[in-house]
Amino acid sequence: MQISYRACFKPQIPRFFIGLLTRKGDTVYDPFSGRGTTVIEAGLLGRNVIANDANPLSRMMTEPRFFPPTVAAVEGRLLALPRDGEPGAVDLSMFYHEKTEREIAGIRAYLCRRRGVGSEDAVDRWIAMVATNRLTGHSPGFFSVYTLPPNQAVSQESQRRINERRTQVPEYRDTHRLIAKKTKSLLRTLTGPQIRALNFAGTRARFLTCDARKTPEIPDDTVQLTVTSPPFLDIVQYRGDNWLRCWFNGLESDAIGKIITMARTVDGWKAVMADVFCELYRVTAPGGWVAFEVGEVRKGTVRLEEHVVPLGITAGFSCKAVMINTQAFTKTSHIWGVNNMGCGTNTNRIVVFRKEP
Repeated sequence: MQISYRACFKPQIPRFFIGLLTRKGDTVYDPFSGRGTTVIEAGLLGRNVIANDANPLSRMMTEPRFFPPTVAAVEGRLLALPRDGEPGAVDLSMFYHEKTEREIAGIRAYLCRRRGVGSEDAVDRWIAMVATNRLTGHSPGFFSVYTLPPNQAVSQESQRRINERRTQVPEYRDTHRLIAKKTKSLLRTLTGPQIRALNFAGTRARFLTCDARKTPEIPDDTVQLTVTSPPFLDIVQYRGDNWLRCWFNGLESDAIGKIITMARTVDGWKAVMADVFCELYRVTAPGGWVAFEVGEVRKGTVRLEEHVVPLGITAGFSCKAVMINTQAFTKTSHIWGVNNMGCGTNTNRIVVFRKEP
């Protein structure tokens, strides 16, 4: 299910390592969980899961997928949601038609109220997840007028410029219909055994909102495999990209942005990751593994795997392999202004470590 941050961590990566290096019942961990790709794949394969991310949006985008509701349940709940909410102090007129904005405000108020009194259920969380991903995008399948992809929210001023350049004004979008439509799409290929596997993993899962350098909730020597993709220097602007998602979910984007690692230098990034590796060594079981996916940045002049290898070894791991997989050029890269294979992150570079028995 494509509910994502800007960085696209392909599900085939964790699935490969989970199948190769773990057995059913083993624990799989992702300290930078993001959209939850690693733990969803692990749940589907019958593993126990731990997801951690400093950004609380990560849990909101991950946990509902372990408990997918029926389409009928979602449609029934949508019928009970108000369509005429009161827009707040944030000006969103450059993104939404007035009627659309009122519908979004109504959904937001309902979800925040349910969450606030502790009555939120799996259907509410699913609707919140889907609506969060539908807030902005570049097709009629999203709530907004044409803008950047759904995992990026430009500023109000930037959206005004986009509207002027494209001579566009926001058109009405039926938010309830779009949520139902996306729900049908996400659930269409899920089988009964997959739903049961996700439910089973979800009831045992641990969803943490910690600094990856300090996760006391995870006991020593208990994780058989970590598969993760950490923040890459200052390439992805988590605070700026997620301000609208945070608003919709009643979160403070500025406060969250301050706790998300955004190192601007290689040395700063290495200092943070050195502490992460020490913590990973503590939680990894003897004989366990870490697959650490990074990339080349700064137009290919910095290959982060070259810095990751000594960090893992210093923490106590043995480096067993460095795997490099060339990525296909994507539409998202084009929207960022990244030329085909010319700059940006064009490869998956995965360093594989082992904690020797």
